[in-house]
Formats: sequence, structure tokens, C-alpha cells
Amino acid sequence: MKYLDKQVQALKEAGQKEVLAILQNHKTTNPTEQEVRKLCQTFLQQRDTLLPKAIQEEIIDSITYSIVGLGPLEFLLRDDSVSEIMVNGCDNIFVERHGNLEKTSLHFFNEKQLIQVINRIVGQVGRRIDESNPLVDARLLDGSRVNAIIPPLSLKGSSLTIRKFPAKAFTLKDMLQYESCNQAMADFLSFVVLSRQNILVSGGTGAGKTSTLNACASLIPEKERLITIEDSAEIRINHPHFVSLESRNANVEGSGEIPIRQLLKNALRMRPDRIVVGEIRGGEAIDMLQAMNTGHKGSLTTVHANSPLESLYRVETMVLMGDVELPLPAIRSQVIQGIDIVIQQERLPSGKRKITQISEVIKNMRADDYELRPLFWYDFKKECFQMTKKLPDCLRNSRYQEAEILKAWFDK
Repeated sequence: MKYLDKQVQALKEAGQKEVLAILQNHKTTNPTEQEVRKLCQTFLQQRDTLLPKAIQEEIIDSITYSIVGLGPLEFLLRDDSVSEIMVNGCDNIFVERHGNLEKTSLHFFNEKQLIQVINRIVGQVGRRIDESNPLVDARLLDGSRVNAIIPPLSLKGSSLTIRKFPAKAFTLKDMLQYESCNQAMADFLSFVVLSRQNILVSGGTGAGKTSTLNACASLIPEKERLITIEDSAEIRINHPHFVSLESRNANVEGSGEIPIRQLLKNALRMRPDRIVVGEIRGGEAIDMLQAMNTGHKGSLTTVHANSPLESLYRVETMVLMGDVELPLPAIRSQVIQGIDIVIQQERLPSGKRKITQISEVIKNMRADDYELRPLFWYDFKKECFQMTKKLPDCLRNSRYQEAEILKAWFDK
């Protein structure tokens, strides 16, 4: 078996060199996939190999993807079970499947091929990566988010991370199917979106914040105008009045940058009913809060934090990072007034992603600190969802008919 693996690898490398040489001799600078496949088939026929058909097809795919595609990454990008791809140098390719990391048997021929693939990716969006600009954020044509960093910043070879774009929009039904929440929580989330509560989704990297945000945004009524603002456009919803905005990094000359904050300010002039910001990371937090407090109720955003209370402090800190000079009590008042519901998302050791807490922000403007009332939470010991018996303020004061139906959950 090891001999066969070495033979296959040798054929892949020899085939790549020969096909590239033929293309260069014919001065073909932009070959099609079909042209490369024919040359690969000819190469194998000339070698008169007795390899099984499946292995021959694997060799042809490998050579073809290395020349006109993304090398071994093509196999992973076409695999729907893979949600994230992590390349640690040319010999180590890891993937995330169902929330768990695993090492693949795939690898690049060498560091040079890996660099070529990275350049192919960033070149599609007009970016460049080299020693003078050794790190870059980009995205594939399907929307998948890409981060690349090369030597001298990456000491053990080039590193490439691809978070794949979901094939379909993530909905509340999907969250129930994956047991990220229970029916009572799903009904409550449907209500808070319908009743235009401002929602903050909190969690760590890879916890599923964007998926939860997507599921909530998909519940926004079709009659309302929705504007999304993201670093990399990941929110995918079926909505007839949906405008998607994406920030832009500076070009090679250092100009042309359009940050989230600028897009957020512009969105306020686009007559939005609701604004969804993929993630707040800095000074745009104050603009988001002001939007929530001045006629754009029902807006949503995410933030990196380990608990609902910590997420409010994070928002507070990000406001202080901006250029607005406000005293801390004024900032805290803006946060309390602006955010109604905090959803905490976590990825468990098993790889499953769950909503571990849904909390209501108590509207006490005289309080010295934030007050949160947990409404739903995940009991890690019992491995089940729990809920409070106390009726949330957003239900008690609501005029929506759906509120009466939801009250039954809290009366149980």
C-alpha cells in the first residue's frame, strides 16, 4: 500500500510538470479544465499504468486542480460535510466536520504550490500577497471567508484558513434539527424578532454566532426593508427587500478602505427598517447603539464574548475605542436602552453548537451596573435546556397576539 501511495504521488508530480510544460510550449496562459483533463489522460495513457480507474481519476483530478483550481483544496471545497479548512504548511491540512477537527491525508506538492493557490485565491478579488504584504483577508467566489499568512510572519510555512460558505440559508428549523435550542426557545426567538427586540448574539470563535444571526434574520417580515453589513458577506436569507453591504480593505497603495462604521452610517440614509451587522469589533458599536435607539428597533448584531454580561462590557469597551467622548454612565445608558435580548452561543467539546443562554436586559436606567435576567439556559450537568418561570418583560408589556400564546410556556 505504501508503494502504491508513492507511485501515485510520483505520477501526480510528474504529470503536473509535463502538462505545465506542454501548456507553456503552446503558450496557453489560461487553459480550461477540459483542456487540462485531456492532457492528463494522454499522460497516463503514455505511461501505460495498470492502476484502477478510481485511482487514475484521482490522479487526473489532482493534476487538473493543481493547474486550474485550488489543488487538494478542491476536494474539500466540494465536500459538503466540511465546514472549515485549515492549512498549516504544505504537508498538514486539517478540516472541521460536524464541529470536530481532523487531519486529512491530502497535501500540496510543495510550498511553492501552496503559495500559488493562495495567490490564485486572493487574485480573484484583486488582492495581492507577498513578503511586503504577507497577510490578507479575502473570499472565494461562493462567499467562503479566507485568511492567508505567509513567511516571514508564518514561521513554519504558509498558513491558509477557509471558512466555507453554507450551501443554503440557516434557519430556526435547522437549529431545532441540530438541537441548538428547543421548541420553547425557538418560539421565543420568533417572537422577539417579530416584536422588534434588539438582539445581541454573543460567543467565541466558531461558536455559531453567524448561523444564529442568520436564523433570526430569516424571521424578519418580508414587508420590512433589511440591510446587512459585514466584513465578508455570510448572511444568506430569502427576503424580497434585502440589501447586502460588505466592507473593503485598503488596496496595495493603502487607500480605498471602507470600514464597517462608514457603511453603517451610510445604511442609516438608506431608509432601513432593520439593520443587521455581522459583527461589531470597534468604534462602530456606538453607531449601532444609536441606530437601535433612534428608530431602528429590531436590529441584530454579534460580538465575541464568553457570557451575556461580558458581551455588554465588550460593547461598552468598543464604544470607548471610538472617537466619541462620552462619560461611562452615558455609554452604559446607551447599551441598556439599545440592547434588549442577549443570546449566548457556545461550541461544546463534542462539537455541537448550542444556545447556552437567552437573557433579557433589565431596563433600569438608574442602575450602576448591567442587570440581566436569564430566560433560557443549557444545563451542562443534566444536558438539557431549562427556562425561568418568571414572565419576561418583553412578553408582559407586548401587544402582539403571539405573546399570549408564548405566555403558556412560562406558566408550565
